[in-house]
Amino acid sequence: MPFSSYLTNTRRGTTSWAHSLLPSTATATATPTSKSKLSARKSRKRTLLINFLFANLFTIALSVSIFFLFTLLFFGIPKPISSHFKSKPTRLYKPRKPLYRNPENAAVSEARVDITTKALYDNIHFLDVDGGPWKQGWRVNYKGDEWDNEKLKIFVVPHSHNDPGWKLTVDEYYDRQSRHILDTIVDTLSKDARRKFIWEEMSYLERWWRDASVSKRESFTNLVKNGQLEIVGGGWVMNDEANSHYFAIIEQIAEGNMWLNDTIGVIPKNSWAIDPFGYSATMAYLLRRMGFENMLIQRTHYELKKELALHKNLEYVWRQSWDAEETTDIFVHMMPFYSYDIPHTCGPEPAVCCQFDFARVSSFSYEFCPWGQNPVETNLENVQERALKLLDQYKKKSTLYRTSTLLIPLGDDFRYISIDEAEAQFRNYQLIFDYINSNPSLNAEAKFGTLDDYFQTLREEADRINYSRSDEIGSGQIGGFPSLSGDFFTYADRQQDYWSGYYVSRPFFKAVDRVLEQTLRATEIMIALLLGYCQRTQCEKFPTGFAYKLTAARRNLALFQHHDGVTGTAKDHVVQDYGTRMHTSLQDLQIFMSKAIEVLLGTRHEKYDQNPSQFEPLQVRSKYDVQPVYNAISAHKGTSQSVVLFNPLEQIREEVVMVIVNRPDVSVLDFNWTCVQSQISPELQHDKSKIFTGRHRVHWKASIPAMGLQTYYIANGFVGCEKAKPAKLKYLSNSDSFSCPTPYTCSKVEGAVAEIQNQHQTLTFDVRHGLLQKISRINGSQDVVGEEIGIYSSWGSGAYLFKPNGAAQPIIRSGGMILISEGSFMRELYSYPSTGWEASPISHSTRIYNGDSTIQRFVIEKEYHVELLGRDFDDKELIVRYKTDIDNKRIFYSDLNGFQMSRRETYDKIPLQGNYYPMPSLAFMQGSNGYRFSVHSRQSLGVASLRNGWLEIMLDRRLVQDDGRGLGQGVTDNRAMNVVFHILVESNISSISNSVSNPLPLSPSLLSHLVGSHLNYPLHAFFAKKTQEVSVQPPLRSFAPLAASLPCDLHIVNFKVPRPSKYSQQPPESSRFGLILQRRHWDSSYCPKGRSQCVSVADEPVNLFSMFKGLAVLNVKATSLNLLHEDTSVLGYPEKLGDVAQEGHIIISPMEIQAYKLELRPNE
Repeated sequence: MPFSSYLTNTRRGTTSWAHSLLPSTATATATPTSKSKLSARKSRKRTLLINFLFANLFTIALSVSIFFLFTLLFFGIPKPISSHFKSKPTRLYKPRKPLYRNPENAAVSEARVDITTKALYDNIHFLDVDGGPWKQGWRVNYKGDEWDNEKLKIFVVPHSHNDPGWKLTVDEYYDRQSRHILDTIVDTLSKDARRKFIWEEMSYLERWWRDASVSKRESFTNLVKNGQLEIVGGGWVMNDEANSHYFAIIEQIAEGNMWLNDTIGVIPKNSWAIDPFGYSATMAYLLRRMGFENMLIQRTHYELKKELALHKNLEYVWRQSWDAEETTDIFVHMMPFYSYDIPHTCGPEPAVCCQFDFARVSSFSYEFCPWGQNPVETNLENVQERALKLLDQYKKKSTLYRTSTLLIPLGDDFRYISIDEAEAQFRNYQLIFDYINSNPSLNAEAKFGTLDDYFQTLREEADRINYSRSDEIGSGQIGGFPSLSGDFFTYADRQQDYWSGYYVSRPFFKAVDRVLEQTLRATEIMIALLLGYCQRTQCEKFPTGFAYKLTAARRNLALFQHHDGVTGTAKDHVVQDYGTRMHTSLQDLQIFMSKAIEVLLGTRHEKYDQNPSQFEPLQVRSKYDVQPVYNAISAHKGTSQSVVLFNPLEQIREEVVMVIVNRPDVSVLDFNWTCVQSQISPELQHDKSKIFTGRHRVHWKASIPAMGLQTYYIANGFVGCEKAKPAKLKYLSNSDSFSCPTPYTCSKVEGAVAEIQNQHQTLTFDVRHGLLQKISRINGSQDVVGEEIGIYSSWGSGAYLFKPNGAAQPIIRSGGMILISEGSFMRELYSYPSTGWEASPISHSTRIYNGDSTIQRFVIEKEYHVELLGRDFDDKELIVRYKTDIDNKRIFYSDLNGFQMSRRETYDKIPLQGNYYPMPSLAFMQGSNGYRFSVHSRQSLGVASLRNGWLEIMLDRRLVQDDGRGLGQGVTDNRAMNVVFHILVESNISSISNSVSNPLPLSPSLLSHLVGSHLNYPLHAFFAKKTQEVSVQPPLRSFAPLAASLPCDLHIVNFKVPRPSKYSQQPPESSRFGLILQRRHWDSSYCPKGRSQCVSVADEPVNLFSMFKGLAVLNVKATSLNLLHEDTSVLGYPEKLGDVAQEGHIIISPMEIQAYKLELRPNE
């Protein structure tokens, strides 16, 4: 949402601040940037051809150089051609040939760049100086001769930003606005070939396409084909970049791009992201690997915009921090001003620009300009005055950039809703363009354009004129611009208002988002395996018959990635709509998986596919807004009930698993009908008067094949098997009503501290408060980890903003309830603390596990049950803080979208809320002694390190006030929820990286990567609806599709059938399956524990041809991450990527994600 509605405050802006944008005091003027002569760039990588010519034809080259100098002396330096304003055909990148880094070396290189966002933060003073008309900048001026040699080429780009849900649901917006806007675009553009437009969101376009007449569809397609209408981005939505996981980002872009290509036959190459609240480097990487050439972004910190504008660096090449070979480079245009609405896009003076928003005249419903000067109709009498006034803004804006090609967006939220409105804009602007273009003395040409028109013309100009600076590294992709690495969090839009609140808003649905993501991925894998092993048409019907609901699930996940969805920044009823959609898809996917496991295990045949499933999920949700509950297994005497576990990961999984049973006298057997040791403990709940539910938890160590299924049996009365061993219970309670449940033995906690331990670590707790104090490891080292639970009082916070009133205050008092469970597989301390409220807003469990060869034995599991419900918690924000003895100097690392890490540093010059950062899945601190404290999360939250050794994570927030960004409400629809962390404490065994002096992000250890995978891609558990007699041994039931576990640093991002509804109609040679692989980079100084779990790491090539057991892999083609480009030269990858089709061997460098299309066929 933009900030244009200052009078009525219907968008993300307020009246008071709008008027403070009026001219005030002057500041410095822009510093002109000198254009260097055609000097040689810094030593760069050359192609083999250039090296050959230079080495062998030096004499000829010298002769040509002398001839060239003689020509310059004799004829002079030629002037540029005055106008190169016609759109050119699409140009492909012309990159310098990359030096492909050695994939056998797990280390990644450091990128050489001109600008890092860390350096920007270090250098900026964040003083919020009033800049006059451009409040956040300075008084911009120009001499007048800047365009004497190169005309100013102005592209005015009409657009309409359509949120798929915000104040209305996606359906409400479509019915009331978006369908009319798309109708208007087709009608008004068809009248005049000079008119242009761009459109971004496929969620609306797909719906409109279904409703549109054949003639409307044809007109739309023709407008796209002739270049009047460009699809930019083309994702299902314009996704958030702070909370979204990279799996979901890939999915939502691919879903939109694939529909667009199938329907209209185009693939977008320019990204348009004007409304996400901050920008991630992960997005730049993913877009590059999808074949995108250019990006446009808007919402970055206003002080960063000012700094970049001062040095004409608002256009740059974004490079990943590990990329020394420029293979990830993508060109970026950053908009310079406060918002993307018309008052803040024509130039630096919004009071002037607003006069050229012709939808604000009295005949339309939009608010008038808050600066007091409203638009007037352009006519022959006033066109000169109006054109010169507007051109003055264009020229001022142009001085902020290096080239003479200028982009002017023309739009706002849900604009161009009627033909009259669209005609007002197009008619008035065309008159102004005609005047400018008919007066050569103005040295300017203006016209409507698309984003592609702009970028093509800019690149053509950059090819002709060298804008590079003598000391600039730049990029081989496009000359004349600086290179940059880093991300743009945390966003501030004005007066030190930081948008860090949305990292945590509606955390319940942020958690549901991840559950839907992992369930969708598991279903995609199952469908691919079902179709891969299918040998006849009949068995295709079951998976392909689910195509409609699978597509709906993909699109519901994609929809929630919208920057008002997963962010938690929509109206209550819109959140309910998102939640209901996700809940429906979760149910559909689980029902399908329940049937699919029968087919994969060989117990269901295709002719019975209409029958109900024999299995159901162990965890179910009764409503869209409640926590999942475990179904209990009721194995009566002499019976057993089967449990099937699906492992969605690519390595064999050894894991302590848990199911709920109604009766404690049970045993566990494996698929081979062999007894398995197990433990039983009482199920607990968040209720201090009744912490026992009456049910029981059974734990045992399971082994599940990679991407496969394994069956276990919960039996009652199986002769020869030891029953699950009851855990020993210890308790501390001020209540006399504590009753020890059967069949457990209970004793009181003695002393001031309590401990739980396994073979690797001992955890010490403060008994009075029930909080973790210390971790003692098997090597004798001890780590202080003072757990603290606190609350911020925040009367200024809202859905977007975090504005605390001082520091968070601890809320835990002495005298709560503690229950310790000690068993052979799981040990736990549960705490229902005493707080200032009758009903505590939080209770929590700390668990450690025993299990040889499991990842869990190294992990501390923290589960917080949060209930920030009721008015007692209005304007409160709940946090947990780990106060360690690690000397981290307030430097820590948080992940970007679950894909890469970013270095974070706490700055005193910005407020507390500006030092909060997104934590989609991981944050860690590291001390100078190499000790590392990592917290993995299974949902997106916000994190900070406000003091040395502290790591603070916000759990939930309940806010009554609207924060003035247009939502018009607070966030009070909190739900009871569980937040789960996996904590890992490590010490390195080799080189120690100094986190203070090292500006680069550090990588997780291999063990840490595996911990994150297990948490974010959990086992999917199903149990049989019917019991069976223990006297009847069932047939062996397991399924192992992989020939062997994949290397531990190789992750299958997705394995899917992209178009399941068309599967039977597509020929096998079309490669109907998609496989996306990621090679993780890991810190080798922490390797031993992680590698002890691994068969191998990806130092050697992986052979796709022998990857599956019983399946032939055919027709392998390297492709883009959206599965649409087979010409890998447009993706930045090295050329050798395409050779996999012939050889089957794939080599992936650390940090890379690579996609392949392939065909599967059962072996004869």
